[in-house]
Amino acid sequence: MTMRNTYTLITGASEGFGKALAFDCAAKKMNLILVALPGPELYNLSDYIKRNYKIDVVPIEKDLSKEENCIALFEEVSALQLPVNMLINNAGIGSTMLFGEGSLRFYQQQIKLNVLATTLITRLFLNMLKKNGPSYILNVGSLSCFFFLVKKQVYGGTKSYIYFFSKSLHREVKADSIHVSVICPGGMNTNIAATLLNKSSSWLSRLSIMNPEEVAPIAINGLLKRREVIIPGKWNQFFMLLDKLLPSSVKKMITTHQMKQIKSIALPREMETVPFSLQNTIHLSA
Repeated sequence: MTMRNTYTLITGASEGFGKALAFDCAAKKMNLILVALPGPELYNLSDYIKRNYKIDVVPIEKDLSKEENCIALFEEVSALQLPVNMLINNAGIGSTMLFGEGSLRFYQQQIKLNVLATTLITRLFLNMLKKNGPSYILNVGSLSCFFFLVKKQVYGGTKSYIYFFSKSLHREVKADSIHVSVICPGGMNTNIAATLLNKSSSWLSRLSIMNPEEVAPIAINGLLKRREVIIPGKWNQFFMLLDKLLPSSVKKMITTHQMKQIKSIALPREMETVPFSLQNTIHLSA
């Protein structure tokens, strides 16, 4: 049974975690609006889901790192008269590199997509969500927002914004029958490059790596159960507990050792900016 005649809008939906979220929502008989960069992957996914899950799927091509495209997305959805009652802000750019290795243009794109697009899209659809309540917003953060990780300074900063934004918005719109959740996953095998990089990480880090197909149902079930913060995976939950228990001196010693290890590892350049959720290192803050 389709969830009323409403739609779930998922950004960054053509691959990785967004694709897994689309499949899980489709299995729950939610109509979908799938937003992703232009390419055949988006339409292939939309056609497959429509045929196999018997729901309505609307693919929309948009580069959301451009402000005008966020506005155009809202205008297109409004023109099609598609009532959205679930918004999943998944689109984002990950990175794993020393701050001095990143270009100005890359950091601009990362901040625009990870921070500005999520903010603008949420604001644009807010009144529609109020109208179609009870409604839901799921923002995709990262475990890195809790820890000061080497090579994750800008990415972790953007996800810290997502965490704070989500927690504050949750309190503000609760009275409007809108529930806001933020999911903070650890490392995920979102694509081939990320999987290869994950395999090269320490044994402890590898224990916490999850596949998008494992995380997606945790995310959607947690959202529907109105959990404010969702931490998927027992190991990631353990790292959160460990961070609270260890003294700062011990954590600083661990991260200093981690920094020395990273400097001694030469990764192929094309693997330095793969879009995945979290650097594959022990999740302890300095």
